[in-house]
Amino acid sequence: MGRDLAYVALVVSDTDTTAQVLGRELGLKRNDLDDGTGGRLPVFAIGESALALFPQGHPGVGGETRPGVHHIALGVDHIDDGLAVAEKAGVSAFGKPETGLGGRRRAALSPDQTAGIKTWLTERVSIDRAKAPLIERLDHLGIASADNQAGIAAWSHRLGCPIESQQTDMEVMIPVESFTSDKHGVVYHSRAPIPVGGLRVAFITVGDTDLEFLQNFNPQQRGVVDHGCAGTTRQDQGAIAKFVASRGPGLHHVAMKTPDINAVLRGLDAAGVPVIDKKGRPGSRAGLIGFVHPKGTGGVLFHFDERPG
Repeated sequence: MGRDLAYVALVVSDTDTTAQVLGRELGLKRNDLDDGTGGRLPVFAIGESALALFPQGHPGVGGETRPGVHHIALGVDHIDDGLAVAEKAGVSAFGKPETGLGGRRRAALSPDQTAGIKTWLTERVSIDRAKAPLIERLDHLGIASADNQAGIAAWSHRLGCPIESQQTDMEVMIPVESFTSDKHGVVYHSRAPIPVGGLRVAFITVGDTDLEFLQNFNPQQRGVVDHGCAGTTRQDQGAIAKFVASRGPGLHHVAMKTPDINAVLRGLDAAGVPVIDKKGRPGSRAGLIGFVHPKGTGGVLFHFDERPG
């Protein structure tokens, strides 16, 4: 289980706008596939996976109207065999198999047993792929987590996905006192750093990407979200805490791996796509990260990651 991430389902407020960003601006290969109800959906190949764009209220996302990252679909050869493997691992089906993307059979897994991540099994979908010049693959899928250990138990211990790494992200304030004299000059004294924001992070590999579990480091701190400002660890903490409080644990954002993050951000900015970060800033796994504002991507939070490996 977990060795084939078939696609990521996104609920978008404006399919055409999101498709334009993914296709024209980022160069991802577009496919138009059967949506399982007689219609067709735009699906963009990225690495070994894909991003499927569902309009608000579509039956394929259970009628969900809130934009965002809705569910992931793990590829299997046969749905009944896949469900049997999941059941043996301690993860049960949530409802009966049905027709899904690409006309393939799919079945939901119980979200209580997948750490809040809406997860489907799907018979593999045929997608045309082409390499995008500035997008290598999905780097990770951000998970707003209430308990990273529950995520590790579900995805690594039960489903057998390897833990890529774990880390702690912290933002601290260093108080500095100054003593200024008209005769003796100025003396500065630095006190011990004070944490102002932080996240516990765990990466678990699924397919050719990772699930990034993000847990508030200190529940007594809610963090802040300063709209219109470049991101910080404290703001990241605030975004995760706010999401968990309002929606519960679940899929939060999509990160794409790029060899040149500043080129991507400049290109999007020049195309009129609002960006939160004008240039890459330090982020997880010794990388540079940069976020795009959801109002320019149909309500889905995307960011880019330039890092070694």
